[in-house]
Amino acid sequence: MKHKEIAESILHLVGGEENVENVVHCMTRLRFNLVDESVADGNKSKIEAIPGVMGTNKSAGQFQIIIGNNVPKVFQELTKLGNVSLDKEKSGGNKPKGKFISRIFDVISGVFTPILPAMAGAGMIKGLLAVMLTFGWVSDKSQLYIILNAIGDGAFYFMPILLAVSAAKKFGSNIFIAGAIATAIMHPNMTALLSSGEKVSFLGLPVTPVSYASTVIPILLAIWIASYVEKGVDRIIPSMFKLILVPTLTILIIVPVTLIAVGPLGAIIGNWLSSGVGALFDYTGVFAGLLLGGTWSLIIMTGMHYAFTPIAMNNLTTRGYDMIMPSMFMANMGQAGAAFAVGLRSKNKTFKSLAMTTALTAIMGVTEPAMYGINMRLKRPFIGALIGGAVGGGYYSMFGVKFYILGGNAGLPGVASFIGETFLWAVLGFPIAFVAGAIATYLLGFEDVETQEKDGKLSTPKTDSSAQVYEIKSPIEGTIVSLSDVPDGVFSSESLGKGIAIEPTEGKVISPVYGQVTSLFKTRHAIGLTTNDGIELLIHVGIDTVKLEGKHFTPHIKQGDTIKPGDLLVEFDIEKIKEEGYPVTTPIIITNTNSYLNIQITKEKKINLTQSLLTIHA
Repeated sequence: MKHKEIAESILHLVGGEENVENVVHCMTRLRFNLVDESVADGNKSKIEAIPGVMGTNKSAGQFQIIIGNNVPKVFQELTKLGNVSLDKEKSGGNKPKGKFISRIFDVISGVFTPILPAMAGAGMIKGLLAVMLTFGWVSDKSQLYIILNAIGDGAFYFMPILLAVSAAKKFGSNIFIAGAIATAIMHPNMTALLSSGEKVSFLGLPVTPVSYASTVIPILLAIWIASYVEKGVDRIIPSMFKLILVPTLTILIIVPVTLIAVGPLGAIIGNWLSSGVGALFDYTGVFAGLLLGGTWSLIIMTGMHYAFTPIAMNNLTTRGYDMIMPSMFMANMGQAGAAFAVGLRSKNKTFKSLAMTTALTAIMGVTEPAMYGINMRLKRPFIGALIGGAVGGGYYSMFGVKFYILGGNAGLPGVASFIGETFLWAVLGFPIAFVAGAIATYLLGFEDVETQEKDGKLSTPKTDSSAQVYEIKSPIEGTIVSLSDVPDGVFSSESLGKGIAIEPTEGKVISPVYGQVTSLFKTRHAIGLTTNDGIELLIHVGIDTVKLEGKHFTPHIKQGDTIKPGDLLVEFDIEKIKEEGYPVTTPIIITNTNSYLNIQITKEKKINLTQSLLTIHA
């Protein structure tokens, strides 16, 4: 499926551009803020069935669609389809919904997601420079080192500026006014004044010396307050003076307020959080690592991992190292190991290949394909992955592994983030978490995704929704007819979808599924069903029987009815229909065929109501 087609399908199923307040993307996901989330919730199974979509997730006020490595291309096509883009703002769209804690996570997630590429790129450069310095390939006094260090460190040193712009977008205020506020507190003269050791005051009010380089919380608080000040000033200033006075007054109010109160408060909050995390590791030791490593994948699913970024940055600024982010590496290795074990045990060649591929991408730091496409899909492997992360996290805590560079890849390419006194212990942690996740998954087992043919008969030993292999039994008794032999080009060409036809021996249509009657033609000859798993089924009794206008058909259901296997849907008189000159050959079609990987047809020649007719692989 092409990227444009994926984007079109996604936009339609989330409710169209009018239902999209904002959409951004990270390394592997499209992150939607929607006007009405129930639209996407109702279409969740259809979204997940789109080829190229690995899964969905809801957290921090966002509906997230996991795409994988192709997410930038799908996002690019998505922005071309309508008024949907990273910069899009709708009335009220900048107001997070939900409970207080959820709103906080929504804000943190919404602010950090757009700047992740800058952090990832800068972090990788810092990691490469650390490797070059360790092996003596460059001197820390050389001009090459100074320039590369500035390239890698710039995004982190001036982090308040990046955050100010991103936060202003989230809060719905002017991004350039926010940038001006951040540049003011980061100005070299301001930095020199605050670090001089002298008492500093503004209009008689004391200014607490705080270094704003690489900080997070002070600027987030400042821009949040600025968004209200800017809107308040805008309401009272006459239109002819807005262009000059709104930004002037906003900057003049917020910068001093930040220097006098907000900045110091933010620094205090950051230090408290860092001290709390430090105490957790100091006093609980291995338990802290087990807890964090074992729950980090769950934390990512809820979006709470963004809340740890300010703490990690504060740790790096105050301590020179961090002890939180290593848990992310161990959780990722646990996911990789679990997917690898699935690849070893699965009997399905296609799924085995997919599991091995996603295990490799997880090792390289991109875990969503493995986590959502393999481990959560099969359930037990996800538990194995959590165990692997816990073992790795506990190991890291035992040896006091330290993390030095934020923003790099949380996989094998990011190993340079650990270069320092505990580097060897850090490297050994990768295979430990991987092997622990693999062993735990292998021992726990899982419901495999497999379909086998034995003795010419279709066997589907795994048909539960966790394996995403669905079995449709026959709704009619009779003789199997290939669709290509049906005397109607619409059916024989499979333009309506893949399926099979039956020459009925009894004039009854029985429900083969749990689901709903989504359509019943007035002529009673055709029935549309949607199963509880989202499979759309058309049962069309006879060829050209629409011309009978309902004669010889007796419905026992109506549109909208809930059905279960065995329910009588429609009765029809085979002989009278034939006397009227119409064939009773009945096509049974999966009308949303494109939503599935494969649809297999029974090998039987004759079929009854207890036998499997179609097997659908999601």
